[in-house]
Amino acid sequence: RLLSVRSTTFRAEAQQQQSAMFRVSMVKGVALVVLSTFAFTADAFTTPSVLPLRAASKLSVNKGGAVPASATLGKRSILGNNVRSASRMMPLRMAEGEFDYDVIIVGCGVGGHGAALHARGQGLKTAIFTGGDIGGTCVNRGCVPSKALLAAAGRVREMQDADHLEGFGISVGDVKYDREKVAAHAAQLSSNVALNLGNSLTGLGVDIIPETGEFAGPNKVRKAGTDEIVTAKDIILAPGSVPFVPPGIEIDGKTVFTSDDSLKLEWVPDWVAIIGSGYIGLEFADVYTALGSEVTFIEAMDSLMPTFDPEIRRVADRQLIQPRKVDGYTSVFATEIVPGEPGEKPVKIKLVDAKTKEEIPDSPLFVDAALVCTGRVPNTSPLKLEDHGIETVRGFVQVNDKMQVLDKPDGEVVPSLWCIGDANGKLMLAHAASAQGISAVENIAGREHRVDHNTIPAACFTHPEIAMVGLTEEQAKAKAEAEGFELGKSTGSFRANSKALAELEGSGMAKCLFNKDSGKVLGVHIIGIHASDLIQECANAIAAGTTVQELAMMVHTHPTLSEVIDETFKGAVGMSTH
Repeated sequence: RLLSVRSTTFRAEAQQQQSAMFRVSMVKGVALVVLSTFAFTADAFTTPSVLPLRAASKLSVNKGGAVPASATLGKRSILGNNVRSASRMMPLRMAEGEFDYDVIIVGCGVGGHGAALHARGQGLKTAIFTGGDIGGTCVNRGCVPSKALLAAAGRVREMQDADHLEGFGISVGDVKYDREKVAAHAAQLSSNVALNLGNSLTGLGVDIIPETGEFAGPNKVRKAGTDEIVTAKDIILAPGSVPFVPPGIEIDGKTVFTSDDSLKLEWVPDWVAIIGSGYIGLEFADVYTALGSEVTFIEAMDSLMPTFDPEIRRVADRQLIQPRKVDGYTSVFATEIVPGEPGEKPVKIKLVDAKTKEEIPDSPLFVDAALVCTGRVPNTSPLKLEDHGIETVRGFVQVNDKMQVLDKPDGEVVPSLWCIGDANGKLMLAHAASAQGISAVENIAGREHRVDHNTIPAACFTHPEIAMVGLTEEQAKAKAEAEGFELGKSTGSFRANSKALAELEGSGMAKCLFNKDSGKVLGVHIIGIHASDLIQECANAIAAGTTVQELAMMVHTHPTLSEVIDETFKGAVGMSTH
């Protein structure tokens, strides 16, 4: 459609058909293309092939033809009309006279952004308090820049693996990397994504309020540090979270730091202690070891990677820990960390047995740097909810399954107030926050909706990747015992997969846990190349209630990695794959 409109425009120019009516019709056609592209990717606004569309989005129809005008959706702009037509023809519902907006969103991470887009899609007049942080943790200090570092580090690791390359008949010389350019790649990616998110908000007519928002009572949000109040019929809180730093740990941002500072990659220490071995800790261990660092995990639980399925944990230990310059302590607390000076003075870490609370023989541990990955806590204190009688639990806002805020645990619903994302603690993942934001807007619009968090997948982007959805085997066993059904288990191997073997990446497995009585899938766990992509099919199956009998009969492309999942599902019903 884009090519059709553009070629028509070019022919028209060649024929010098310059009537005002023609110009308006072409602008309308281009605006439609802008919307259909923009609704699904903000990158359209920075792609060279569609740059001419940018000017068109700033035009509106007037009796005199095409003239510059505001792009806000509250006016009859071409872009605004098309946004509404793309949003199921929902009429623009202006805020009732007593309110400035239909919906105000406080926080502009992935959850707040998703809620804002969906609110506009329902014709709701919407504003979002960004706190100067469009994209939030995910885009600026988390998911997005970390994937840039992992991508660069993964290539370094692969090119340094002479034995792996020899299998392809490839040999290379010394592999070098430029730390500053790797860091710049991560920073530029974050900047680009944040810019595109901002463009998508303004393009759909969301009013961006750059200040931090404070809850100021029913239907009210205050611009922090001022007396200015903005009102809305409904308020969605999406303030996100911040890294948790345990007592006794001193952060200097240079030798002792959280993931926020580590993503800047200001230097690559020779020896890094990572406090915590969850998703964040594992990913940074992957980056640091690829770039030449030695890593020591300090984990308070009884095993490394404690939240992973036990069987996946054992495979991960063989692939991510044992072959690399990685060691660790388990059942040990880092109770005190004193910063050092890069290249001059080491970091000092006091190690205490988690059970006896006594200092262990290896304490103190001296390393070049310490990365604190001990989880995250809700960023709710700036909201000042307690000033209005709303209790939180360790900072987490209490909500029901519709994302409505409760005034206390198991308390009453606070009218017209909603909370999504890390701040409610239901599932601290960016895509879970987005799903909750959409769900909250659905409920605001009068269409009852609940998010099934058991169907939301998660991934750890190490090399190889780890991904999971649903219950672990331990949880599934407990459920089967409690509900009286027989638990089924089926596995598939990357070792027998043609595509994985072509990549010389045969290490890895998939595991499906299911109810033998009903055939319903309870959980799927994968470790192997592109596990983060393969898990989505499994998450969709759980969400749709598809049985293993049905999944076993579905056709998968050959040769692809998806056949690992096919093998797993077929094995659940006693079938074999070729």
